[in-house]
Amino acid sequence: MDWEGLYQQGDTGWDRGAISPALQHWLDRGDFKTGQRIFIPGCGRGYEVIALAKLGFDVTALDLAPSAIDAVKQGLQEAGVSATLVCLDLFNYQPKQKFDAIYEQTCLCALPVEQRKAYEKCLFAWLKPKGILCLSMMQTGEQGGPPFHCDWLDMKALFAAGRWQWQQEPPFFIARPSGVRFELGFALHREGDG
Repeated sequence: MDWEGLYQQGDTGWDRGAISPALQHWLDRGDFKTGQRIFIPGCGRGYEVIALAKLGFDVTALDLAPSAIDAVKQGLQEAGVSATLVCLDLFNYQPKQKFDAIYEQTCLCALPVEQRKAYEKCLFAWLKPKGILCLSMMQTGEQGGPPFHCDWLDMKALFAAGRWQWQQEPPFFIARPSGVRFELGFALHREGDG
């Protein structure tokens, strides 16, 4: 997928123009703690990056599209805050240290299904043991994509027990502007000690 081309053409139907309600939900629940290092893969124009930086979090955000990263830079500058920005294919990203939390909004659903296992391995490697993964699972009910449907049973197998501990409560429902698609928000904790 030519994400940069889509930004250049203004074909960004996935862009809400504001932070996702999921971020506010997880902030209100206290899933993110002050001072934590938070990673946002596939950050897009970075509304969540800016919001978290304003709250004093140490944010690192990655996107493949230079136009997206440029938009985040401008937004950070206008807000008078900073974050670490990385313009790179996420499968080539090797952070110097692990993160306390990862906010995964729409990167997973943008990846072809055959790349999901590799992406899960990246998320696991990037996150500290006992770190939290706040994950929004896109529900399209359709074949193909992007966005690709993230079936709950497929996600339970992908983020398997022994590596991930799922929350006990029901998921957070996240409406999409179209009204047809929606997201289910889950908080997972990384297991293991390495």
